[in-house]
Order: sequence, then C-alpha cells, then structure tokens
Amino acid sequence: MKNRIIASGILLSVFLFSCKDKTAFNISGTLKNPTSVKIVYLLEADSSQVKVVDSTTLSEDGRFKFKHDAPYANLYKLRTGDNIFDLIAKNGDDIEFTTDLKDSSHAYTITGSDDSEKIKEFNKISNFYGDKNNKVVSEYQEKSQALGKQSDSLLKVYMPVFQKNMADYSNAVLKFVNDNKNSLAGFYAATSLDVIKYESQLIAYSDEIKGSFQDNPGVQQFIKQMEKAKPISIGHKAPDFTTAGIDGKPIKLSDYKGKYVMIDFWASWCMPCRQENPNVVKQYNTFKSKGFNIIGISLDKEKAQWQKAINDDKLTWAHGSDLNGFEGATETLYHVEAIPSNFIIDPQGNIVAKSITGADLEAFLNKTFNKVQ
Repeated sequence: MKNRIIASGILLSVFLFSCKDKTAFNISGTLKNPTSVKIVYLLEADSSQVKVVDSTTLSEDGRFKFKHDAPYANLYKLRTGDNIFDLIAKNGDDIEFTTDLKDSSHAYTITGSDDSEKIKEFNKISNFYGDKNNKVVSEYQEKSQALGKQSDSLLKVYMPVFQKNMADYSNAVLKFVNDNKNSLAGFYAATSLDVIKYESQLIAYSDEIKGSFQDNPGVQQFIKQMEKAKPISIGHKAPDFTTAGIDGKPIKLSDYKGKYVMIDFWASWCMPCRQENPNVVKQYNTFKSKGFNIIGISLDKEKAQWQKAINDDKLTWAHGSDLNGFEGATETLYHVEAIPSNFIIDPQGNIVAKSITGADLEAFLNKTFNKVQ
C-alpha cells in the first residue's frame, strides 16, 4: 500500500508539471509594509527601451499577481513606488517574489527562476561599487563646495579613486559574465561594460554565446554588433584605405607600413575633439621623433572650416577627408559612429589600441616608445 501511495504521488507530480501553463509566466508577490504603494507595475526591457507591459492593484494584505506572455526569456522589472526589482522570466515560470518596502537595502527574495537569482547576484555587485563611487563623488562635491570652486588638486585625488572603483567593478563583472555564460544574467551584466574599453572581451564573449538565446532579439543584436566590430578590433589587421588629402594629394595607410601611426577621426564642429586636440599635439610633439605618426581623418563637410580648425589647433600632421561626414568611405570602413575616435596601428599593420585619449593616450605612447631596448 505504501509503495502505491508513493507511486501515486509521483504520478500526481508529473501530471501537475505537465499541466503547467507554458503560454505565460506567473508572478505571485508580497509587499510587506507597502504604506502608500497601491499599484505594482510590470516592466519589460528590450534592446532599446524599458516599457510598462502590465499593472495591478495591491490587495489589502500586500499581495499581487501577474500573468504575462513572454515570446522569449527576457529581463523584466517590478516597480513599486520608487523601487525597482529585476527578474528574468520565460513562459512556464512560476515566480514567487517577496520584499519589505521598509528595508532601506531593498533586499528581496525570489524563487521559481534560476536566472532571476543570478541577476540578483549581479545587482549586488553593481550596487556595491555604485555605493562606493557615490561616496567618492559626495566627498569631492562637499570639499569643492567648501572651497567655493572646482579644484584640480582635489580632482587629482578623487579621480584615480573613482577610476579604480570602475576598474574593480568591470573586473568583477567580467568574472560574473565568465561564470554565467549560459545565463541571460551574464548577458545583461556584459552589456553594462564600457564597449570601447572592453571591446576585445565582449567580442570573445559574443563568440562563445553564438547559437545561444537565439529567440532573444537583444542578444542577437549584440552578437551582430560584435561581429561588425571584430574586423577592426585590437589584434586584427587595419584595413587599408586611400583618401583625399587637404593639399589635394592622396593619403594611403599603406604608405605608413613599418611605422606606428594613429588614425585620428575628428571634426572642426566636434567640441570633445577640439578639447582633446591640445593633448594630441603634445603627444605628437613628444613622440614623433621616436616614430609616432598621425593621419587625421575629418568628418567635416566644408573644407574652409576643416582648414581653419587645423590652423587654429596647430595640427601639423597629415590630414585627409572625403568631406562626407559619417558617410565617408574611411569612416564607413572603420565603422566610426562617434568622435573623437582613433586607431593606433603598429609597424606590422595590426591595431594595437582604440579610442584612447587624455592620460590613457600618453600612458600608451610612453609604454610603447620608452621600452627598454
């Protein structure tokens, strides 16, 4: 008799599992101490926006429910007043959610979705380093206000701390992504990284998840973007080009074979470019005798404005342009979508650095040209 009861229990559980609704996911939630919160919103995050897809009124005992059709596993958010909680859901999931709105740490429990547990782990990383940098910014602002002005000396103290926190955060994210390649949580964590600074790592990650999450358009768009960036990423051969020089003579990248050369994309109308130009001039004057060359590629459309900016900023290296903005042939070849942007190419024709400016450019050139021979 006992064995029959056990067998019946197993059959019942199989039956219940097989009857689970596969056309939607369910969220059953409880808010403790909701105070003035009366409505809970369900938000969906796609590749370009976060939008409200459903809402419900909170019951008197703080409970709520959602049933929603998910065309594919995706990132969703629950919004309760000013609080937002992340989860990952797919059709067939039965998710239980609980939080106490009096808890200043915004802690919550979630079951029924392994990926939701993982996105919760990622948010702990994000919140930890976010809090660290918020403290740094607050201290800097307080001391600046006490002085009554912005202070370069204060900036020199606090900026390295801020940058180290960001580097530590990025390393923690990279570890999380590497540990969770088969989870959508790993993908959403990866998208928080600086795509320029961590392009090589993101391309490698994209290669590893090919064939995964095929029904998720955000993931597939990311993979396509990385495929597009791959041929002009660090470690690859720089594609050759010929463009019209400002003096009317053609400029070819192949003419710089065997030399270090930086392709510098800029424009007279680009304020960040013009602000960076004094640094580029300084580095060029310091390292040109050691073999550093520059080809300036302008996204201007008017030659007179281009020439005036070259003269005003004292840019004494080679300059070329199709005078066709972002639609220029060289810009298209190098997938330039924002400026300032640059590519540093070594004597073998390989891309060895991308989009480095300010102190990072100086550090790279020092490391490259001041090597012990």
